[in-house]
Amino acid sequence: MATGIKDKVAILGMGCSRFGERWDAGSPELMAEAFEEALADAGIGREQIEAAWFGCYGDAVNVGNSAIPAATALRLDGIPVSRMENMCATGTETLRAAAYAVAAGAVDVALAIGSEKLKDTGYGGLPTPFKGTFNDLWMPMGSAPAGFAQLASGYRARHGISRDDLKRAIGHVSWKSHQNGQHSPKAHFRKPVPMETILRAPMIADPLGLFDCSGVSDGAACAIVTTPEMARALGKTDIVSIKALQISASSGRETQLAEWDGSSVPNTRNAAARAYREAGITDPRTQLGLTEVHDCFSITELVTMEDLGLSDDGRAVFDVLDGAFDRDGRLPCQIDGGLKCFGHPIAASGLRMAYEIYSQLLGRAGGRQLADPSLGLAHNLGGVPYQGVAAISILGLMGR
Repeated sequence: MATGIKDKVAILGMGCSRFGERWDAGSPELMAEAFEEALADAGIGREQIEAAWFGCYGDAVNVGNSAIPAATALRLDGIPVSRMENMCATGTETLRAAAYAVAAGAVDVALAIGSEKLKDTGYGGLPTPFKGTFNDLWMPMGSAPAGFAQLASGYRARHGISRDDLKRAIGHVSWKSHQNGQHSPKAHFRKPVPMETILRAPMIADPLGLFDCSGVSDGAACAIVTTPEMARALGKTDIVSIKALQISASSGRETQLAEWDGSSVPNTRNAAARAYREAGITDPRTQLGLTEVHDCFSITELVTMEDLGLSDDGRAVFDVLDGAFDRDGRLPCQIDGGLKCFGHPIAASGLRMAYEIYSQLLGRAGGRQLADPSLGLAHNLGGVPYQGVAAISILGLMGR
């Protein structure tokens, strides 16, 4: 019987570029910015990396369709380098591939890197950019804000939440992220935003206003992984290990049957159940110390807290308004400002979230640092609530 990869893979080093409108850098420079930080953190040379996985989803105009641009930019000569794309779960997919290679004993040191320079593509976030011929049959007029606005409608209808309560709660989600993001030097947006400004912002897709939507950014993030034994041999004492990595992809079942009411994201629940089992977590509300969840829209973060079992069904609105997920709440969420402040260079986001948890676990988060966290969870949701990919990574300190 499979036992998972808990504590079989250590993170040797991580790096993250500054996110934002990076007109000063091309895709190779963004990748190198994150990679050089990770190499220095790991304390190894690039020649010690034995395999790499490169994630890039919406930036083909800059990097094409192979892994060669990553191998070239990072000067990874002659080793296997593969390109991956799996919507907004792409960054976590690269980490999963690298971790599985180490856990399987195929290589000792592997690299996961995600990079996206979306501002060059002209992508503004509102059109449906990646339909393909198949999706034209299912959602010809779909857009991301509309898809997640439907989640808000389903949630309200299922739990009898008033429009005013939901609007105030999702406004609090955005307000919280902007409060936290001012302490993140690598974030795109670092300015606190008053609640009144958030609530009175122009409507994008009811009830989602302008400040309920994450921005479009450029950025890159990466991780170098190895075995715990090799990490110790390289002089690491405080070791961050991978406790769980799980992916759940929708078959489209939600849209084809009447058993789903649109109030939750089944894929997140599936991935969370498997991740908690792999990590040995029985009570995530007390065992987790922080979370980074996919706040492409504020309603996504709110519903995700229920999908992850961190709020009872129908209670996340009130937990959010009570400050349960604020920086000083019972389980801080988006302590770095999340997608709301970093923007969403798609393939980089999952690794950027892991970077924040890694930094917090090692006490390196500066003005954002939480008191003694030992276990953190990062969550991505690609696609739309009714057909997408959910990814969960759980990181923790070895031996705790």
